[in-house]
Amino acid sequence: MSGATAALQHAEQETAARWELLRALGAAVLTPPPHNAGPCQALDLPVQTGAEHTQVFVLGAPPHAAIHLGPEGKLGGEGLDRISGFWRALGLTAPEDADHLGTLLLLYAELGEAETAAGSDKVRAQMRRARTALFHEHLWSWAPGYLAAVSGFGVPSVAEWAQLTGQALRAELEDVEPATMLPLALREAPAPLDADPTFDQTLDMLVAPVRSGMILTYPDLESAAAGAGLGVRRGERRYALKALFEQDAGVTLRMLAAHADRWSAVHAAHAHGGPNDACSWWSARAAGTSASLTELAGRVGMSGEAS
Repeated sequence: MSGATAALQHAEQETAARWELLRALGAAVLTPPPHNAGPCQALDLPVQTGAEHTQVFVLGAPPHAAIHLGPEGKLGGEGLDRISGFWRALGLTAPEDADHLGTLLLLYAELGEAETAAGSDKVRAQMRRARTALFHEHLWSWAPGYLAAVSGFGVPSVAEWAQLTGQALRAELEDVEPATMLPLALREAPAPLDADPTFDQTLDMLVAPVRSGMILTYPDLESAAAGAGLGVRRGERRYALKALFEQDAGVTLRMLAAHADRWSAVHAAHAHGGPNDACSWWSARAAGTSASLTELAGRVGMSGEAS
């Protein structure tokens, strides 16, 4: 075997392993226990228990792009419709969980394999364009922040999966062509918090990542509230936030401003610069939210609600 042939075979093996890695990472988060044992073991990762999977991926931070990129900050809606449209543009039927991070990683791996196996330069270029679009529009546009959020749950099996997934996506960022524009979801994101919001507008913004630039989980609320001497009511986050404002609006606003400031730094750590860098956009959005909340805290009225 010639040196050139051996090098080619090695490169092909590395490429195949790359797609297998991404497929296994997707399956590990998409498949609930105990059926996730196979992909976790293949990745040499701890197998998540049913309780751990539920704590993080069901109750704590569901891995759906719509929650992070949709203006409502909820499952479904515009965020899901946009990703389902990408599937249809590829001539595929969009699954119900088209925006699930695991599903997106599996699709990305399939496009990579199709690119590798393409019989012509034209088809290969088409698959590469599709893979690049999927990466910038529907993966890198939200996954770095999401992976940072789930790492903070204190569940080692999930944190190890998130770290490996982040490393794999960073490697893909180095491979695909640079983004020519910001992802559509960020270009069309609702305006940031204005100077004189209503109470309901503030609550809506705080639970929608694309509007605030930060991810606010229930454990985040519990931790921050405990540090501020406030109590957190059980229930969905908007309800819990409302209760915190009713206890002490000024303290709650300052607490949330600090949280937004931390998220600005988290996003900045993933930024690579340039006008179309999604992570830089997220960092700026979180910084703006922090500044707005700090200003509101300074103007808070004695009623316990932002003026």
